[in-house]
Amino acid sequence: MRIPQHIIDQIFETARIEEVIGQFVNLKKSGSNYKGLSPFSSEKTPSFMVSPAKGIFKDFSSGKGGNVVSFLMEHESYSYPEALRWLGKYYNIEIPERELTPEEKAKLDERDSLFIANAFAEKFFTDQLESEEGRAIGLSYFLERGYRDDVIKKFQLGYSPDKSDALIKAADEGGHNLEFFEKLGLVKEKENGDRFDFFRGRVMFPIHNLTGRVLGFGGRTLKKSKKTAKYFNSPESPIYHKSDVLYGIYQSRNSIRNKDLCYLVEGYTDVISMHQSGIENVVASSGTALTPGQIRLIKRFTPNITILFDGDPAGIRASFRGIDLILEEGMNVKVVPFPEGEDPDSYSKRVSSDELVAYLEEHAQDFISYKSNTVLAETKNDPIKKAGLIREVLESIALVPNQISRSVYIQQTSQQFEIAEQTLISELNKILRNNQKKDRREQGYTDADTLDLIVPETKTPEKQPAPGIDLDYQEFDLIRLMLLYGSFGVEVEIESEDGSGTEKIEIPVVQFILEELEESDISLSNERAKLILNEFQIAARDGIIPNLKHFVNHENQEISSCAVNLSADRHYLSENWTKMHNIYPETEEMKLQRAVEEAVWIYKLRRVRLMKAELGVRLKNKLSPDEEAQVMSTIIKYNEIISVISDKLNIVVAK
Repeated sequence: MRIPQHIIDQIFETARIEEVIGQFVNLKKSGSNYKGLSPFSSEKTPSFMVSPAKGIFKDFSSGKGGNVVSFLMEHESYSYPEALRWLGKYYNIEIPERELTPEEKAKLDERDSLFIANAFAEKFFTDQLESEEGRAIGLSYFLERGYRDDVIKKFQLGYSPDKSDALIKAADEGGHNLEFFEKLGLVKEKENGDRFDFFRGRVMFPIHNLTGRVLGFGGRTLKKSKKTAKYFNSPESPIYHKSDVLYGIYQSRNSIRNKDLCYLVEGYTDVISMHQSGIENVVASSGTALTPGQIRLIKRFTPNITILFDGDPAGIRASFRGIDLILEEGMNVKVVPFPEGEDPDSYSKRVSSDELVAYLEEHAQDFISYKSNTVLAETKNDPIKKAGLIREVLESIALVPNQISRSVYIQQTSQQFEIAEQTLISELNKILRNNQKKDRREQGYTDADTLDLIVPETKTPEKQPAPGIDLDYQEFDLIRLMLLYGSFGVEVEIESEDGSGTEKIEIPVVQFILEELEESDISLSNERAKLILNEFQIAARDGIIPNLKHFVNHENQEISSCAVNLSADRHYLSENWTKMHNIYPETEEMKLQRAVEEAVWIYKLRRVRLMKAELGVRLKNKLSPDEEAQVMSTIIKYNEIISVISDKLNIVVAK
């Protein structure tokens, strides 16, 4: 069912792009805009920009850009209608809906169908807590662990009946296609073709994405049998990639952003117990080794991670590699070890909320210092072992991007291991050089290549050729001025009504550029620029000047993408900086008259030079005397035009 246009308009008018994107990316105010780390690529320096005034986002790292809807489409893999429905739900804008028929459900794409199947399963499992079996086994287990009703509902905990086909029957009666339940691992098939519920007889922990959609499940058995695995997890599927998912991120993301800190624990119950104790900025890696994808997920909301260890030394040692990955991402890492035999789940139950908060604050240690102390205790005065472990600490320090931080860590390590700083610095530099060589080899460079010859590739989404006789750059510049300043006034000189002379009047930038192009009978050559120009021309016939948001929110994604790329401003001066230094540089808006006139004249100059160059190519061919004379005459004419334009621009142009 198509969403009515007036509803779409209402959604765009209501949605605040910085508010919506702020649900997924940790944004910080930067002048009139917001900045954050790219959610689409790994980076250490923020290059992701959100402009509330323009209603756009621009990721200079990956080249992606667009409006609030295209962000959701790109980030959450939503279709256009799905993104609009998400915004409608977020802003309480009612969108007319109707129940889909079984035939329409069958036609939904696989991804949509998998989410529908997971949502059905989640509701089925939570509803089972109201059944006789569910209350006796599932609910009773959660209550024994001390979980309150509000926490059970918050995490949508549930129970899968201890029957082979309870979910299968319910899904079948609901008209669902069981193939999707199989792809999600909710249903399995025996060799004889019979299907059975995979999670039967287990308490269920749904795993959500950032927007609250269920990606998969964790199921815990309550049976004591050693032959039965304690935990089952959903397998990988088109919508569930374990390496990019953290348990509790949906329930915790706002608290992580507000506290500017994320606690990282191991399991589902650790997260739930911490929430119940009032500490909500916590997520779990669900027992898997920490991955770069999971780290980047946290990095969207905060650069600060504190890892909560249980008292198992072997487990702590095994987690060091994952923490090195965090350091590599340029994040700040602290650790909190719990007393032996305790973990976040058990400890949070044993003490009050205030005591838990105090413990976490008092026992948080910088990771490098903690690692140094840990490995130092392992050396047992064995010099060979000590040397190897010192190098291990230095390898972690080498991953820290900030040079000042590395220097501080070197000083600390020098004191802890009683080794001269210079010795450690020398060894650290060797590690840094080796890492650099390794990175270069992975990028395709050989050791013979010199580092100063390596020029990183610049990613420019809107490829604009360098100024020359190529017209793309100038055409996009004209469109950019129309998009940003379309209704602004520029002065033109016209004959006075009584014919006695001339007078100056003010007309919109859009009108000025359109009239200049029409007067010279110029048609743009770049197809994307032409698309936007046509929109301006059609609107001008009705006396309308479309604003930037008209193009940014355009249903034609080519027009929308082009408008975003041309209007996105990567470099700007902070308002606070200009006030502090009392320096107010001239902006383009302040010199708009000159900017628009020069853009038009430079474009005309490029076109004339291009036409002249084409005639020069013709002269190289064999022409009749008449043809050659005609070509030469036209070239002379073009030279005269070039001189006129040069005078207007006050520049010298080689003919």
